[in-house]
Amino acid sequence: MCETSISGGFIRSQNKMELTSALQFLKLNEIPQAWVNAVWDAEFTEMKLMEDNIEEGLVACGDQAFRSLYTCLMAYASQQQTSSRDDGSLVNSIWTELSENGVSMKSLMAVLSFFVLRGKNKSATVRQRVGCLHAASLYLLLLGIPGSISNQVFHEILLDTCLNTSSQCWPQDYGKKRKKDTLKCSQAEGKRSKPQRKETLELHMDVDEEEEEEEEELHFSCQDLSKIREALVLLLQSLLRLLQTFALKDKPQSSSSCTQIFSKLLYFEPVISELSFDAGKDVTKLQSIPEMAFYGLQLLCTPKHGDQRESLRKVFHQLLYVILMMNKGDRRTPTLLVPSQAILTTRNQAIRFVCHIVEELKDLALPFVQILLQHICYQMVEKSEFRSHGAQAVGMLTSPLSNADYACFIKWLYKFSRHSKMASRLFSVDVGMVLLGQPERDNEDCIDPELACYLPHKFLIQSLLFARRYDQSPTVQGHALTCLAQCLELPSLNATRAVQSLFCATVTQSVLEGETTVGSLQQPQSTYRSLPFRTVEISNSDTMVCDAKENLSLLLRRVQNSKTNVRKSALQALVGLLKHDVIPLSWENLSVLSERCRDPAVSVKKKALLCVGELLNAKPDCSTVQKAWLEGVVAAVVDPESSVQEKALEALDQVLLSQIKVYSASRHLDSSQRLTWNLLNLLCDECQNLSQYFSRAFSIWSKQNKFTTTFITNLISHTEADHGAGAWLLLSKVVAASPKIPYGVILDAWDSMVSSKDVSARTCHILCVIGEISAHLNEDAKERIVDDLMSWLKTFTMSPEVISAAIETLHQLGSSEDVKQTQAFLDHRCGELVSLCEVYLASIILNESGAQNINEELMVRYLHTLGVASLNCPARVSKRVVLLVESVVTTHSDKLPDLDELPNSVPLSQFKANSLPTRVRAHGVITLGKLCLQHEDLVQKYLPVWARELEVGTEVALRNNVVVIMCDLCVRYTNKVDHYIPNISACLRDNDPIIREQTLIMLTNLLQEQFVKWKGSLFFRFMVMLVDPVPANASLCEYCLLHILLKKNTEMFSQHFIECIFHFNSYSGHTSYNKFPQTKSDKVRFSLKGPQHREKRFRIYRFLLEHFTDAQRFNITNKINQNVLALFADEELRLDAEGADILSETFNILTLKEMKLQVMSAPHGGVAVEEAEEENAAAMAKVVIQAAQNKVVSQVRKKAFIENTVPLIISLKHLLERQRSSVLKDLMVYLQVTMQDYRNEVKEFFAGDEQLAAEVEFALKEAEKQREMEKQMDNCSLMEDPQMPTAQASLRNSPIKPRLFLPLNFATPQPSRPSPVNARLTLTEKHVHFRGRCRPEEDLESMVLEKTLMHAGAAKNRAISTPRDFGINVTFEGGFSAIYSETSHDEENGVLHVQSEQTSPGPRQWNVQSPLRQKKKAIS
Repeated sequence: MCETSISGGFIRSQNKMELTSALQFLKLNEIPQAWVNAVWDAEFTEMKLMEDNIEEGLVACGDQAFRSLYTCLMAYASQQQTSSRDDGSLVNSIWTELSENGVSMKSLMAVLSFFVLRGKNKSATVRQRVGCLHAASLYLLLLGIPGSISNQVFHEILLDTCLNTSSQCWPQDYGKKRKKDTLKCSQAEGKRSKPQRKETLELHMDVDEEEEEEEEELHFSCQDLSKIREALVLLLQSLLRLLQTFALKDKPQSSSSCTQIFSKLLYFEPVISELSFDAGKDVTKLQSIPEMAFYGLQLLCTPKHGDQRESLRKVFHQLLYVILMMNKGDRRTPTLLVPSQAILTTRNQAIRFVCHIVEELKDLALPFVQILLQHICYQMVEKSEFRSHGAQAVGMLTSPLSNADYACFIKWLYKFSRHSKMASRLFSVDVGMVLLGQPERDNEDCIDPELACYLPHKFLIQSLLFARRYDQSPTVQGHALTCLAQCLELPSLNATRAVQSLFCATVTQSVLEGETTVGSLQQPQSTYRSLPFRTVEISNSDTMVCDAKENLSLLLRRVQNSKTNVRKSALQALVGLLKHDVIPLSWENLSVLSERCRDPAVSVKKKALLCVGELLNAKPDCSTVQKAWLEGVVAAVVDPESSVQEKALEALDQVLLSQIKVYSASRHLDSSQRLTWNLLNLLCDECQNLSQYFSRAFSIWSKQNKFTTTFITNLISHTEADHGAGAWLLLSKVVAASPKIPYGVILDAWDSMVSSKDVSARTCHILCVIGEISAHLNEDAKERIVDDLMSWLKTFTMSPEVISAAIETLHQLGSSEDVKQTQAFLDHRCGELVSLCEVYLASIILNESGAQNINEELMVRYLHTLGVASLNCPARVSKRVVLLVESVVTTHSDKLPDLDELPNSVPLSQFKANSLPTRVRAHGVITLGKLCLQHEDLVQKYLPVWARELEVGTEVALRNNVVVIMCDLCVRYTNKVDHYIPNISACLRDNDPIIREQTLIMLTNLLQEQFVKWKGSLFFRFMVMLVDPVPANASLCEYCLLHILLKKNTEMFSQHFIECIFHFNSYSGHTSYNKFPQTKSDKVRFSLKGPQHREKRFRIYRFLLEHFTDAQRFNITNKINQNVLALFADEELRLDAEGADILSETFNILTLKEMKLQVMSAPHGGVAVEEAEEENAAAMAKVVIQAAQNKVVSQVRKKAFIENTVPLIISLKHLLERQRSSVLKDLMVYLQVTMQDYRNEVKEFFAGDEQLAAEVEFALKEAEKQREMEKQMDNCSLMEDPQMPTAQASLRNSPIKPRLFLPLNFATPQPSRPSPVNARLTLTEKHVHFRGRCRPEEDLESMVLEKTLMHAGAAKNRAISTPRDFGINVTFEGGFSAIYSETSHDEENGVLHVQSEQTSPGPRQWNVQSPLRQKKKAIS
């Protein structure tokens, strides 16, 4: 016992000596008391000047002196803590010894603060920074020794200053490039700025010099950085020891500072190994600074440091921005971090830390996990990479939740998916997809039956993902459809069944018939807004159920949506449904995919090509899928976009060419080869119309030398197989570009076909191959083949297609270098065929009973052979042949009239009745047209006849072929046919839709090749096709105008716009417009005059205006002033009934929103700026430029309106008043709409007519009052649902009175709250929406590519998923009813509203009839 006391005394004596020695370098005895008092009076906030000799002595101390003192104090601290735990006998020993040695604590703290403040300077050296960190470590170590508070060591400001040294001493901006020089360079390259004042320049120069001096000193070597890091580690170890022993329960500011410091240190350095969050660690064994930071956050969550709920809230709030990969810092608005590997690792560690805390504290931490999840969702940005990582974080954080808590979050997420902000709705879809990837939870474990419905995957798919199909934003629509397709790839069987039930099950209620669309208030949104860390409550919304057929119909319409990303996503969803047999593989569904391969957007075309290829791989044996693939891919070979061509060629090469292997009858074909030959057989049979596109592919491949000898050998080996037709098809395309062909094999195949007399599908391809190799055959082989062909042709048993191929091969076999010899050969062979046809036709036409026993098919073959053969031997065509063919299409008579006696204006159908079948007569028209191609004199004779046939003929087939023949003749005899273009274009209003379509296609080709010009009424007849009763024809006309003809002449629409007004109203009183010649029948046929056709006229006007440029809109307004309004004002145009209609329609056109310049009607500010900020700097610059353009254009438009339009309006108003015309009402409506942008400048505009100015002001005010009254009636609700309290009701009914929170509690700014009048939708308005709206097909017509015209009021109808107001109540789990803005404690209206689609109804609806509604009903 005695020895122990002696030993302990000796150790204490030794420690005392070491402590005294270690304190010497601080020179505490030399420090003036006045200086110490000054430091204490300044609250350790500024460094006071010290005597030079003392300061030099302190500065001269090195790192070793600090470490020695730290070691001594550490030994005392360990002994004292051990003694305190044992018996508490030595509680004040170190403080007593310091006092006995004359060490003043005030002086010690003042000196330590000197080192701390000196090292915090940005220009501090490495030695000063290390000294700062060591001094801070000493203070924290002293503070952690028991008795520090009683000895006045604790000082809150000094503690915070020491804590902040962790971030201030490390060179944060080291290695970063200065932005100042870049800014100066960019400014120098721009416009010359205003000259700055001299004082400002001098100040800037001084600041620049100081910054340069600071930057010159900020050069740290790796050794310097290592020293600073070692000191920082020592500081963190001291802080962790302090948190282990020193309670911050009554020091909330210090606790918050520690939380912020630890959260910043998480990014200090990358962590290679996986961190462990086990409690009770030895701080000396922690290897990395982020690991120390996580341990510090864990210590702060212990009861020692205050209320654990508050501690958890602070810690989770700081980790929120780590998970979001944002830098909050001291700013109000967080900024995004670059998602590097280090940032992602820190984020993952933070998520694991939260899960560990939840596992340790369980029920205590679960409410804050809910809050954390809600804020992750609400503060997520729109960028896809951040959304992806954020959704994964939500999925990881929901894993430790119980079923009940998980269901609560899903319920909140469902309401959140109705948020008014697009980024929020988009992120809810991402979260839903991540949650679907987790195992499905059992709803039997959920105690609350109301929450059990949120647990199955079916709810996420149908109510969260698929519900976004009606979203207002095309981005959300497209993303939801993409995710729906991905759901079918999930391993969960229930997820697949949920998708199938949407498109397969029959639902009793169909919502599409009564779809409501709720708008959202235009209020500024900020994705980067910092929110109070409280529970985010969202009001409820009813789910909607859709019929499976309606869902499929909707998906097919989305494939034709006007937005590119929606079409691509809908294609992906459609392919997923087809792949998994959710919907049938019908041609109706598959044709949509092949049509999108010809989409106007390049990205959609590429997506469609990928989709049809993906479907073909999944369903290679389905013939309908094979046909859809061919329709889509083969036609894309001629696409104008080279990248689309390359993808199509790549697909064809991979599926067709690369699968050509050597054929062996004893070996079965694999699946890929079977697919290849099935596709080729389809090209030979059902898809023969794709032959030209297929030939284009081979012409491209031939330039790439793809057809090697091996390929040809392999291909020929298949010619005798069952699928030989496809082999001959390929060979017919390849033979022209192949280096070497085994001609013997081809001749053997020809002999075999001739001997078997088998004329099948492969015959045309064999004939094509024979024709291509004819130049390499000897004369004997040629003669033998020619004889075989002639014997075939003379039998007239082949189809018209084979007849054409045979005569073409005959022409190739007879070709030689001598043109005369070639023509002699053709005259001999083809002339022989013409003679045979002449004999047969004469036997039918000139025989009384010939037409009674006619073989229709044989007659068609003779006529076709005559037409094709006559093109090769025009000299062998006699007048008798022409008369016989004419008789086929006209009359049956023993005595035919002489050719010269044929009346020019008598149609074919006006001769004596013809008993021949219509099909024969239709082929006769084609044959007669071919005869005219070689005889110009016949063209002059028959053109009037054909023109008359188009006018009075009754047979569709004849008139259709007459249109084709006349348009073909226009290519060769342009001047002769040009006179009859009005007769051809009159068919655009034919009673038969097929003739209208054929005429549109033929005239478009002629206009594209400039064989026909826009003369006379041709343009206006095209416009009438836009309102064709057949939607397909109207869509085709729109495509021809926009994608073919408008590219040839961009001024085409604006040049004819004003004349459209006069033409469609059949007004001929203007001196310049509507003066081209027209027959009375054509005027009646193409007239759109009258109120019954008003909608059609304005559909045309809108179509033209939508495709104007802003310059054209501006110019057309001036032309309307000069050529229409000015003439009425000068009374050059009479204001009779027709003139009043023209003037009224002109004012209505000027009122159209399509007349407004796009640069002025485009959204600016608010949402546009916000979306630009989220995208990139280039988009933001575009918004700024657009705003500048808007300002300039507005000034130019204002000037033109004052100078050109206002005088005319004043004159017209006086004129209309004198004549008491009803057009005055349209004029005032035009002024009311136009002056909306200049409502404060009415008197300035109409200074020349004060009465008119007063009337316009009165009209504007009355219109404003009317809108306000309607808004109050429609939006002000007197109903209230007690189950769905509003924010105010929640505040009133809360059991705890609301109180204001200090900024320390992270109360966050809220967006401006909408007025109650605009924020609610009454049930009356809902009924109006349900009753007044048509089916969604009608509403979505404006979104479909084929329907580019918008219905009146379509802009007001929003998707049901995008609410007018989406109000959030931000409340705390513990019972607080509201959180207010941290910027102003007086704003009780600062509650953030996030209201769902179904707004909270107000009090009970009173049965009060509105006078305004009664007035509206009376009017209607």
